[in-house]
Amino acid sequence: MIYDAVVIGAGPNGLVAAATLAGRGKRVVVLEAADAIGGHTRAIEFTPGFRAPLSDDAGWIPPSVMREVPMTAAGPFMVNTSAYVAAQDGSLIRLPVRSEGPDFTRHSARDAAKWPEFTARFSRFAAILGRMYQLPPADIDTTSLGDILPLAALGLQVRMLGRADMTEFLRVMPMSVQDFADDTFESELVKAAVAAAAVRDLRQGPRSGGTMYNLVHYMAGAAGLRSRQWALNGPDAVSLAAAAVGKGRGVEIQTGVRVARITVRNDAVTGVALENGDEISARLVISTADPKRTLLGLVEPQWLDPEIGLAVSNIKLRGCTACVMYATDAAPADAFKAPVSLTSSTVALEKAADAAKYGEMSAEPHVECWSPSLRWPSLAPAGKHILVARMQYAPYALKSGPWSTTDVTSLEKKVAAAISRVIPRFAESVRHAHVLTPKDIETRFGVTEGALTQGEMMLDQIMFMRPIPGWGRYAMPIRGLFLGGAGAHPGPGILGGAGILAARAALK
Repeated sequence: MIYDAVVIGAGPNGLVAAATLAGRGKRVVVLEAADAIGGHTRAIEFTPGFRAPLSDDAGWIPPSVMREVPMTAAGPFMVNTSAYVAAQDGSLIRLPVRSEGPDFTRHSARDAAKWPEFTARFSRFAAILGRMYQLPPADIDTTSLGDILPLAALGLQVRMLGRADMTEFLRVMPMSVQDFADDTFESELVKAAVAAAAVRDLRQGPRSGGTMYNLVHYMAGAAGLRSRQWALNGPDAVSLAAAAVGKGRGVEIQTGVRVARITVRNDAVTGVALENGDEISARLVISTADPKRTLLGLVEPQWLDPEIGLAVSNIKLRGCTACVMYATDAAPADAFKAPVSLTSSTVALEKAADAAKYGEMSAEPHVECWSPSLRWPSLAPAGKHILVARMQYAPYALKSGPWSTTDVTSLEKKVAAAISRVIPRFAESVRHAHVLTPKDIETRFGVTEGALTQGEMMLDQIMFMRPIPGWGRYAMPIRGLFLGGAGAHPGPGILGGAGILAARAALK
């Protein structure tokens, strides 16, 4: 069958892109290499009877996406009301979304008094990014009134923050989170909790410039620090709902299908060739694979300008996050419905990041953990539970060579030791531990270097510079090829954000 469009990848971005195109009458097929849809948001069975998603952050669905692809079947949604940070004695300190909590007040009355102001102000800042994330990035060469007006409206919204908030917004976005935390809080625990959120999936420590942008990026759509919504229907609910909308519009979804290359003739896309030898014809291809995999892996090099190829090869992916999934006999405390950061100081966080600069696994890594089975009991057998730990920093490329069994065992022991400081007798409750190094994440989820961000969210890789300067508006150098994954604006954690914008660009 001849299609109007091929979408590579059946994660939220790909499914939203497909549904958007189909809603305009296009014949669309979605090709997914895995045996199930959902991309890296899907839950995987890591031992018989136990399933878990990689991330505690379910992401944010922008209102523009919900209007175009009404995924009402994904709801209802819940919101984390608190995040937690572990003190050195193993106790958990609650960081509420907006109000003061008794543990927090007892720990630092001054910071507890400032916390509601901090979360409210930064929620306003994140709302500005949220509105920006529903627009294509600026074309700095544009003379089109249609492109200028939305950007002017956004500038007006920034101005409407008021003089104090606008000044602070412009001041903090390029800062290091360490400088901001030192200026704002007195408690090292509070500083560490904010800093941990700011270095999420970055091979950077809290002293690196631009980490404040990463903090605010992951607050988009949230009520406060680490308070994004999650679907009661399960970790796969958004993908399943988007797929249902697409199928209702005629989208065909094929799983277990690997694309070998994007076929090109006369500088224009003609379709895709599959690993099994089949070819699918289409004049439009939207790839939600990362930029390197798409442009350097699926496109034959003669169709790409060498300078563009070099720029793509220089994209900083720098996968540095490993994941350990534990099947346990004991139920974690209810606090573990939300993410719990186990690093109690910014000094420890910076030291953990330092090792990764030299291709070494952190001796005392930064660990965050949460329990999917507290949110979704059906993921584990009755009476059993799951704890998922995200570990930074575990470089994709170790200086010592490929990841070995010894390296994997060492990683798991370090993570278990960190968890045992806050969950007594944790090791005795573990039935099975499954480690996913960045290399494993690359293999299983098809993301280069195991970087789920598809490119670090640093100041030189955001907005119109994402994925590379000059090619930030979804259309790639080959006519008919568009990039619609997290490697394009607005980046990771914005469910369907890049997909809908790429589809709209393609429809133009």
